[in-house]
Amino acid sequence: MPRPGTNGQRITREDLQAAYSQVVGEGEATARAAAPRALAVAGAVGMALVTLAFLAGRRRGRSRSAVVEIRRL
Repeated sequence: MPRPGTNGQRITREDLQAAYSQVVGEGEATARAAAPRALAVAGAVGMALVTLAFLAGRRRGRSRSAVVEIRRL
């Protein structure tokens, strides 16, 4: 009994390779289309993390800094 979609023929190695390259090609096209947006989002998240770390460090430095008075004797 032939399998559905094979038209009564055997599936050859070339058929499998063609189907695989078609599926992989579609995946690569999708990945290439999504890459610029993903890079922009990753860059924005990175900048936000760096900014938050900078601001947190400034705040901590202000609260822990000592006030030094200089007096003449």
